[in-house]
Amino acid sequence: MINRFCKHQLWEVAPTLSAVAQGIQPAETVIKNAKLINVCTAEIQEGIDVAIAKGRIAYVGENADHCIGDETTVIEADGSYIAPGFLDGHIHVESSMLGVAEYARATVAHGTTGIYMDPHEICNVLGLDGVRIMDEDARRVPLKTMITTPSCVPAVPGFEDTGSAIGPDDIAETMTWDSVVGLGEMMNFPGILSGSEHAHGEVAETLKAGYSVTGHYSLPETDRGLNAYIASGICCCHESTRAEDALEKMRRGMYAMMREGSAWHDLAALAPVVAEGKIDSRFAVLVSDDNHPNTLVEKGHLDYLIRRAMEEGIDAVTAIQMCTINCATCFKMNDDLGSIAPGKCADIVFLKDLDSIEVARVLIDGEVVAENGRVLFAPEPFEYPEWAVHSVHVKDAITSASFAIAPQGLAADAAEAKVRVIGVMGGRVDDEERHLTVPTHDGLIESDVEADILKTFVFERHHETGTFGYGLTQGFGIKRGAMASTVAHDAHNLLVVGTNDEDMAMAANTLIESDGGMVVVADGEVLGHVPLPVAGLMSEKPAEEVSALVGRLEEAWAEIGCTMPSPFMTMALIPLACLPDLRLTNRGLVDCNTFSFVDLLVEE
Repeated sequence: MINRFCKHQLWEVAPTLSAVAQGIQPAETVIKNAKLINVCTAEIQEGIDVAIAKGRIAYVGENADHCIGDETTVIEADGSYIAPGFLDGHIHVESSMLGVAEYARATVAHGTTGIYMDPHEICNVLGLDGVRIMDEDARRVPLKTMITTPSCVPAVPGFEDTGSAIGPDDIAETMTWDSVVGLGEMMNFPGILSGSEHAHGEVAETLKAGYSVTGHYSLPETDRGLNAYIASGICCCHESTRAEDALEKMRRGMYAMMREGSAWHDLAALAPVVAEGKIDSRFAVLVSDDNHPNTLVEKGHLDYLIRRAMEEGIDAVTAIQMCTINCATCFKMNDDLGSIAPGKCADIVFLKDLDSIEVARVLIDGEVVAENGRVLFAPEPFEYPEWAVHSVHVKDAITSASFAIAPQGLAADAAEAKVRVIGVMGGRVDDEERHLTVPTHDGLIESDVEADILKTFVFERHHETGTFGYGLTQGFGIKRGAMASTVAHDAHNLLVVGTNDEDMAMAANTLIESDGGMVVVADGEVLGHVPLPVAGLMSEKPAEEVSALVGRLEEAWAEIGCTMPSPFMTMALIPLACLPDLRLTNRGLVDCNTFSFVDLLVEE
């Protein structure tokens, strides 16, 4: 694969590497006396030297003294561990609320040397121009930012309104970009299973280019549908929430990407598949999917995922394989990435021990880019174009009257109504369709705070269509106030949830005025607010500042009664119509098992 992610292509520098390995030419850098975590053979080799030239590894063995010249930099490992650079096989940088360069500054010191980024959040708002912005930002930092072109814009056609749309011709164009290595998660599994020309056309353009097609198969089904999905050319999936889902995917040659992010905690359920040691783990990959900035600042990135995998019983070497060689192989990039071996890119992580997975030093293409928890690069703030920071366009003024729910068919004198309610659960991506009875008056449905049933609205915010959908949610546990977000997967319209109309209106208007973001309001007061003016998704501020704002936002959630971990991530999935069971978009309530619109009222 020819790409821009290596300092030099192997064919360009092979003669030099061969000469260095034999001691004919000196290396640029030599690492002495390391404990090598050899992910090729799942063993630890002590007393290993590594010689580096032209950004690649020339020699791995017991003594590289013959590679040392007068100008060779020698790094004494003193018996510390070295591992290949960590790779995140599925990540939406936008969910960190940071630009790519700032994301790199927050993650590289934790051992992350490469990410496979699916920028479908910004693409849903700004189209491929938004993806180009992310790519331009990424080129300023050493982190290898591989793009998987967003496949589902919109996520499920016909059920929501987005800022843009992507089709097979767009996919074909991006397959010529030097930053693209695959297709982003194919969430439209209904389209794949039904033979949609659009969905299969996008997959075909990727396969013709020789790249990997990443998946999203969220159904708890492992027979005909899963076989059909894999047979279409899709190589991996991060949506397993049950051990049997991950196992059956691996048995069929699909990479099971085991997710552990700020809100989605799937490792506890999935790790036993690998930890029990009964199967080959080559098709298991660790991914984060979505991380808030405070998670990155306080806990780390892939180093944290490795620790979590170890806590769930996976041994350290296997866990490291799951975010190095397994990931690189999934994307057909193991010729360049994923192991410390001759010819590979010199992306190397120094670890103090295998218990804490504490990262002491990071090399990318043979250059030291981080030491002792701090990166050694400092990109200037990225200059976003004006059209990227003014993307919230709601047609009608939002007032408290905007939140009246008067469903057709509800009698004005009715005292109660049986309704569909979206039941959300902390730490999980799926929800439940619940049929509950709520009190009504004058033909209107209100939030029932005692029963934890809250009004929920989604307003279209891209093209000023004036469309909106309404519904009810249960599970947040708040006792007062409202919360709103323009981070509302995947169309990223304006989402508002609350206990009363006045606070809901204030929350919505706060975000309209700040060109997007997340906010908590109670009793007419803004308790926490994270402005996200870049496409309504990201901040222009440094990671530490955004982390502090998000920390205050989570405190505000707690103040109004919520105990859910990373509740804004759970809330952001309410409109995502490719996940079971019941979702709400700007067009209305969607049954995501039958893929049809349904009424709020349940017919008796």
